[in-house]
Amino acid sequence: MWILYAIGSAFFAGVTSILAKIGIQQTDSNVATAIRTVVVLVFSWFMVFIVGSFQTISEISLKTLLFLILSGLATGGSWLCYFKALQLGDVNKVTPIDKSSTVLTMILAFIFLGERLSITKLLGMIGIGVGTYLMIMKKEDIQKEVSNRRWMFYAILSAILASLTAILGKVGIIGVESNLGTAIRTIVVLIMAWIIVFVTRKQHEVKHIDLKSWFFIVLSGITTGLSWLCYYKALQEGDASLVVPIDKLSILVTIGFSYMFLKEKLTKKSASGLVIMVGGTFILLI
Repeated sequence: MWILYAIGSAFFAGVTSILAKIGIQQTDSNVATAIRTVVVLVFSWFMVFIVGSFQTISEISLKTLLFLILSGLATGGSWLCYFKALQLGDVNKVTPIDKSSTVLTMILAFIFLGERLSITKLLGMIGIGVGTYLMIMKKEDIQKEVSNRRWMFYAILSAILASLTAILGKVGIIGVESNLGTAIRTIVVLIMAWIIVFVTRKQHEVKHIDLKSWFFIVLSGITTGLSWLCYYKALQEGDASLVVPIDKLSILVTIGFSYMFLKEKLTKKSASGLVIMVGGTFILLI
């Protein structure tokens, strides 16, 4: 059953990237992230009351609560970096770097969670690494990329924090109903996101957001909430080293939608990288 939740997480995560990209075209990425988190918070707590897990909140241990908070902090940092990268760079370049967090997640799962690291998984990790490199390095853009690598910095930082999120979330979700765990983490993300907005003095930009941007930001918040609920339910039932690779297949959804709605096209080299990256992901699941 966890496989279905992981696939659902991948689909909604893929859609989220496109909706968010459209929503932040005329909006500061930190402000948009903070608004999206409000939507996710409402959605996640709504699900908590639907499944009736609120009454179990008093049963959460201090250790579990600590890891949920740490996971929320890592998630908030990953979000802020990811959507800043999306605002600065193409979806087709930012997403592969973010999805390459699979490799780091598997290494951390091996070290801290004791999950097995086989030859097959090593081959899959190599495939993801090679595929990511091919997708982000386009020969005709080398001169441009040398002068503007800010998006890459934020994308790499997003991937590192996303890996920590998966490991911390796996530990924190043990013994807690997954919807309740997601809701608690979202509170942490919300606080962190709005602190960043006020520290950077961008709170006044909220009133300048146009109707179209509002629509896509809110919609991306809903799909994020759906992705999270599926993701942490899958993490609760399956190994992190298997759930994360399936979730990262959202790149197929993202690139497909980016072609249809953002008119971003893949070069032959990038397409080859995508094939290798997806192939490496499937090898991980063998």
